[in-house]
Amino acid sequence: MMKNVWCLIGFIALFIPAVHTVSAQSGKPLFPQTPGLVSYTFRKSFAKDVPATLDTIQALGFTDMEFSNLFGQEPAELRRMLDERNIKCSSFGVSYEDLVNKTDEVARNAKTLGAAYVRVAWFPHEAPFTLEHAQKLVADFNRVGKKLKEEHGLTFCYHNHGYEFRPYQNGTFFDYIVQNTDPEYVSFELDILWAFHPGQDPAQLLDKYGNRFKLMHLKDLRKGVKGDYSGGTPIENDVALGTGQLDLAAILKAAKKAGIKHYYIEDESDRKSIQVPQSMTYLKSLQQ
Repeated sequence: MMKNVWCLIGFIALFIPAVHTVSAQSGKPLFPQTPGLVSYTFRKSFAKDVPATLDTIQALGFTDMEFSNLFGQEPAELRRMLDERNIKCSSFGVSYEDLVNKTDEVARNAKTLGAAYVRVAWFPHEAPFTLEHAQKLVADFNRVGKKLKEEHGLTFCYHNHGYEFRPYQNGTFFDYIVQNTDPEYVSFELDILWAFHPGQDPAQLLDKYGNRFKLMHLKDLRKGVKGDYSGGTPIENDVALGTGQLDLAAILKAAKKAGIKHYYIEDESDRKSIQVPQSMTYLKSLQQ
């Protein structure tokens, strides 16, 4: 098991010198902290060997994670493995169905893992996303978000996925969702790729809605890819930070102003072993 970890570290050491860096401006780091990691990035590895995958993640330097799958483990056992490696689970992602129908179980699992946030990343629907969908989503999130907060001390976050940015009235359905959910009970996780893909500016969204956003997924979209409202794109279009279309510096400055609590790298590609270290190096290279 450890042999695989050290092989990965050796590979990273060889690769990092070739990573693109940003020239210094003030010399002060824009993003000095180590980001967190979304478990989905290592989904294939987790499906085969949870402890070995956690060893790899620890070796990469991550100490904060968002889990959206228990990978066949009991929550208490997964928590034990995380504690052994000094990794915390700050956010627990679940399906919409589980959120609505198994709220108490979701809350128990989140608290066992040590998470302060419960997150949903997809509203089941037949495209296109409509006002009726948005109205149901708002009603369910207000109700369940209140239960999670008042009965379990957890903060609920909705993670955008692109389809919510269809035009509606003078804005988008995302605007409708933010404006009609109770800020005391419903917060948001900004997935910057799934805001940019349907034509939005993530930095402007952060400026507009400020601390309604608590969490963020750090991703980049391959150059030349044109987005839409589908909420989907081939995994090879998910590229290392700084190599795609997104203006990460502007987004991170807006995120700092908005008070984002947790940043997570999410790499959906099959090149995570190369791209995750590259993304981390890029973040460290950014200057204010």
